Amino acid sequence: MTTTSTPVVAADSAADRRRSLTAGVLFLVTFVSAIAGVLLYAPVLDDPHYVLGAGADVRVLSGILCEAVLIAANLGTALALFPVLRRRAEGLALGYVVARVMECVFIAVGMLCLLTVVTLRQHAASFGDPGALTASAQTLVALRNWTFLLGPGFVAGLGNGVLLGWLLLRTGLVPRPMAVVGMVGGSLVALSGIGVLFGLWSQGSPVSAVATLPEIVWEGFLGVYLAFLGFRAGAEVRGAV
Repeated sequence: MTTTSTPVVAADSAADRRRSLTAGVLFLVTFVSAIAGVLLYAPVLDDPHYVLGAGADVRVLSGILCEAVLIAANLGTALALFPVLRRRAEGLALGYVVARVMECVFIAVGMLCLLTVVTLRQHAASFGDPGALTASAQTLVALRNWTFLLGPGFVAGLGNGVLLGWLLLRTGLVPRPMAVVGMVGGSLVALSGIGVLFGLWSQGSPVSAVATLPEIVWEGFLGVYLAFLGFRAGAEVRGAV
């Protein structure tokens, strides 16, 4: 029995290492693509009269492309981790996948808003009222900002921070102190989003920026740790349920 089980265990370990490598690389991709996307399409967000000006459509469209990459990477992290996490807590593992999907839905809606602003700018000559055109564009930007708050903010905080942090704390697949950082960081991001929702502070305020830092550390850590080190040895036994 020992000789039969040993190759199976080795095969499972090799498969889990591939999954951790995939998840780690994709976490790093989410990190880069999210930052690049916001920086590239910033002109739409920052200029209230973007829709009436010369525009920077190539730059904005490049940012939206980065958001598409972000969606693919987000879903990839969930799919890569699910086979490992479900062996420990299948219900919570499925919840993590659902949270990632919902986050991507919000991101996709925000992308459509920005694409529509670009379309309005390109056909501005067809509209007779610049004021109405500007108001329409700003409405779409406002909707995009809410999707960012609810998706990469609130839902990601609960899913990628609190839920994933709890799963990894429970299973010991990563160092437990860092899993705690993930849970704390996700909670702070979600609370920050609630504060913005009720007008206690603005989106992008110093309070929101500080609240986001632990979550940034957590996601960056996951990318590096899972890609280069993999899951902690012996976690299968400690995390079994």
